[in-house]
Amino acid sequence: MTRLANRIFLSLILASGVPISKAFAAPKKEVAPTKDPAFLDGVAATVNTDIVTFSQVRELTGPVENSARASFSGPALAEKVKEIRLNAVNMLIDRQLILQEFKKGKGQIPTHMVDERISETVRTRFGGDRSAFLRTITAQGLTQDKLRKMEEENIIVKYMRGKEIKTDSLVSMSEVEKFYSAHRDDWTTNSQVKLRMIKVNPGTDSEKKRKLIEDIRAKAVAGSDFADLARIYSEDSTQDNGGDWGWVKHGDLSGELDRQVFLLKPKKVSEVLTMNGAFYLLLAEDKKNGTAKPLKEVRDEIEQRIGQQERQKLEQAWMARLRKKAYIKIY
Repeated sequence: MTRLANRIFLSLILASGVPISKAFAAPKKEVAPTKDPAFLDGVAATVNTDIVTFSQVRELTGPVENSARASFSGPALAEKVKEIRLNAVNMLIDRQLILQEFKKGKGQIPTHMVDERISETVRTRFGGDRSAFLRTITAQGLTQDKLRKMEEENIIVKYMRGKEIKTDSLVSMSEVEKFYSAHRDDWTTNSQVKLRMIKVNPGTDSEKKRKLIEDIRAKAVAGSDFADLARIYSEDSTQDNGGDWGWVKHGDLSGELDRQVFLLKPKKVSEVLTMNGAFYLLLAEDKKNGTAKPLKEVRDEIEQRIGQQERQKLEQAWMARLRKKAYIKIY
């Protein structure tokens, strides 16, 4: 993959909810390509006078879809694959709009910049062995001309983002303090939650199971014993123990589940959560506060995160403007 493809690939993983460890793990066996007739090669979207093809989408989504199959099944998998593909289509639409905007300004990328990018790749990834480099791109179905075009487009996208997305380099102390207060848990260690959990798998009828877990939540909120409900309905290894996970600390649970657990208030039942192909209800029976790093130790990181958020907002606004004046059709 090119650097931009890698960036889009990572964006797809984060957006999909697929665990990163699974996305980058070596597959145990080859997964056959999709047989969905609607997803055969053709036009996935029209962007003004240009098109996004299904082959472009498949190039990005293949690894992410394979990882999703390890975490989801049935209707939940179908919905997740649909979401992954749509995210990829929209990312490729945005990329095409950026390239079109550059062409409107009649900009040109000097040939030597593309040469330098390719030479850097040969030097850093192939130890200077150009023959190995050429064998690799041929195996990937790329010609040198196609690779040069891809590298040129990568340079254009990076240049246009730098040109359009500019933020103030200085972040005020009040912004830093506000961010620190809102995200204090991010820098808190040794905090713990005494957790009970109900997990319901969607099976072949996800709507029916969602209705079931919503009814379970209503009973818990109305005063029914959460542990008794877990013994009746939960579908995980803690069912016999009333969904009791004991005291958990940051990192004991994966990704979004870990984050949601530490957002809980004591004695409160969570909303119905949909994660990793299942429905969850969480109850924090008790909490132990940890120790937060002082602001002065994390100020640099906070400033970086504020800057990143600001750049994301500016990019979203920029893309919204480009989309508003473009003809876009997703098939």
